[in-house]
Amino acid sequence: MSKKGRVLVAMSGGIDSSLAAVLLHEQGYEVVGMTMKTWDYASAGGSKKETGCCSLDSINDARNIAVSLGFPHFILDIRDEFGDYVIDHFTNEYLNGRTPNPCVLCNTHIKWDALLRRADKLDCDYIATGHYAKINQHENGRYYISKGLDKRKDQSYALWGISQESLSRTIFPLSGLTKDEIREMATDRGFMELVTKSESYEICFVPDNDYRGFLKRRVPELETQVAGGEFILEDGTVVGEHEGYPFYTVGQRKGLGIALGYPVYVTEIQKDHNRVVLGTFDELSRNGMYVHNLNMMKYPELGERLETHTKVRYNDSGAPAVIEQAGDTMKVYFGNGVSAIAPGQAAVFYEGDDVIGGGWISKSFNHNGR
Repeated sequence: MSKKGRVLVAMSGGIDSSLAAVLLHEQGYEVVGMTMKTWDYASAGGSKKETGCCSLDSINDARNIAVSLGFPHFILDIRDEFGDYVIDHFTNEYLNGRTPNPCVLCNTHIKWDALLRRADKLDCDYIATGHYAKINQHENGRYYISKGLDKRKDQSYALWGISQESLSRTIFPLSGLTKDEIREMATDRGFMELVTKSESYEICFVPDNDYRGFLKRRVPELETQVAGGEFILEDGTVVGEHEGYPFYTVGQRKGLGIALGYPVYVTEIQKDHNRVVLGTFDELSRNGMYVHNLNMMKYPELGERLETHTKVRYNDSGAPAVIEQAGDTMKVYFGNGVSAIAPGQAAVFYEGDDVIGGGWISKSFNHNGR
């Protein structure tokens, strides 16, 4: 066995995870590759051709890298555990008027746990992925995520839920590299097929990016159950009829099918009344929120209020906020309003580049008590 240890690398077949395996191999680790099959495209019922991390082509691409470098590669079928947890959660969140984030949920509750279990069976000391993020250890002994060097590709937001035990055994080989450097490294090593390969940004089990169609196929009776609900304004005025509250998300502007003579956005989903509240861009803003199911990384628990930079969605640049913890709930106060805070999305709290922790948004509010 290598003096550096044996590491199980999650390989999707894309350039990032492939180069993570290549770099660890070159650094002297004993590498074992593993590709996870999370979803069967044939059962999705969508119109798009099979692509992405679960496709046969991607599995073969990962295997080819392993064969070329002489390390073993395995395929791990986790479709059952993925479907029962991630897809059921995705469906239930929309049915409860919230906007889910399945990729974060999959990272923190499925992939890491699945990898660690297989790592133990294969006598691997570590697991590794191709995420652009860093792992640090605080003087208090706790492990925490920090932003990667390439801020354009930083994926720290999606990793807030990883446990301390998992972080202690995880390696991110790309933490100090940029995407351009990764492409250059792949080119230098003759892996041009990785450089020219397109990247997929859709949810893996919604390959056509049509979540409405997915919900209708998943719950055939849904359309008749929720059709005919009301569009209302912030003051309660009824202004139209919608297709059903699960088919709308907070912040949505396009596809509403209603014209009021000025731009309107979904500001709230009222599931119990099958209402969708519309408002102007200014009315979309909130200056506070509650976050639950916390996973605190850098500090096990806040003893007092803390100034942070808080993100409410993956592509959010974040905003200054003061956070106040009460058990498993965080109350977050934004100095200025933040647009489109959607219950069901993840909120992640930063101290500089470091992730303090995160959780799931349960409710937004304004300081005036609304």
